[in-house]
Amino acid sequence: MKTSESTIGIVGAGIGGLVAAIALRRAGHDVAVFEQAKQFARVGADINLTPNAVRALDGLGVGEAARVTAARPSHRISRTYDTGEETSRLEMADSAEQRYGAPQLTIHRADLLAALADMFPMEHVALGKRAEKIAADRNGVSLSFADGTTARVGALLGADGIHSCVRSAMFGAESPRFTGIVAYRAVVPAERVAGVPNLGAFTKWWGPNPQSQIVTFPLNRGRDIFIFATTPQDSWHLESWTAPGSVDELREQYADYHPEARALLDACDTVLKTALYERDPMPAWTAGRMALLGDAAHPMLPFMAQGAGMAIEDAVVLSRHLEGVAMSDAAAALKGYEKARIERAGQVQLGSRGNNWLREGGNADWVYGYDAWAVPLGAPAAATA
Repeated sequence: MKTSESTIGIVGAGIGGLVAAIALRRAGHDVAVFEQAKQFARVGADINLTPNAVRALDGLGVGEAARVTAARPSHRISRTYDTGEETSRLEMADSAEQRYGAPQLTIHRADLLAALADMFPMEHVALGKRAEKIAADRNGVSLSFADGTTARVGALLGADGIHSCVRSAMFGAESPRFTGIVAYRAVVPAERVAGVPNLGAFTKWWGPNPQSQIVTFPLNRGRDIFIFATTPQDSWHLESWTAPGSVDELREQYADYHPEARALLDACDTVLKTALYERDPMPAWTAGRMALLGDAAHPMLPFMAQGAGMAIEDAVVLSRHLEGVAMSDAAAALKGYEKARIERAGQVQLGSRGNNWLREGGNADWVYGYDAWAVPLGAPAAATA
């Protein structure tokens, strides 16, 4: 894959990186994506795409493909962990589409990545490229990879996650902080838990402390139910998409939850387990012709289900700032992107950490109603909690 100082390079072929690649190519730029994995594999979690994210994908023509395997939750429900009392219920599905211009979709990360990959020419994605050295000058950015190869691009975007090498090159090395929270993930066939109510909804069981919860939602057009549960635990620090956990431990951790929540856990045959890490909001995302997006800029806890959504919003707004912009003006355009996005992403990042959003009702418009295709360029987005 040939690159030049007229190319925009992207480190990371995850959701944010591929959305940015599609959007920037649509905006008229040559784009090269560098991914450290040697192949795309079906790993990762199932994700919740709220209307703000789906509307952004629709603007790229990706939403239709995402809908093929996704489920459309009927409601967003909050329930108290022990009594089962409903403390809020928001209509989603058709109601969300009427209100926000797009529905909520729940989908496996691999299915979304496949839909994105179909929209971007894979000859412009270089696999097995782990960046080891990144150096910027006034005319562009040079990359050196672990396999001994190099590349030169006019501007570079870091979409390489919470352990971003681009972030380290821009602002110095630092490590994300372990939160003291672990997460369990499991999928069960819906027919196995057919007697449990609200299987078609996104349901959040709020636990006895802000770190304890169980979230469930439908997958694969409702044929399966995804379970995501978090709890405080200091003894497990492994951050992994694929590490197995103990089903018995899972059930023990939530033994005091409502019978309907425990029925879902009782149906689990296997479970995956990972530690959760975070960083504080950053004062800047750009340095010259380099910029960050998604988890590289604002890794967040999953409690507002906005990690993928914020990366998708970033990518669309970034592409709008770079549309029609020459590489000589890229630094100023990237600064405008930062100005437009940093306040909103920081607010969602801190809201996710606090884990109180929609616990007892409230207005979701400031999150779900955001339109990445229409927000003013270079201006902070208005937001109210």
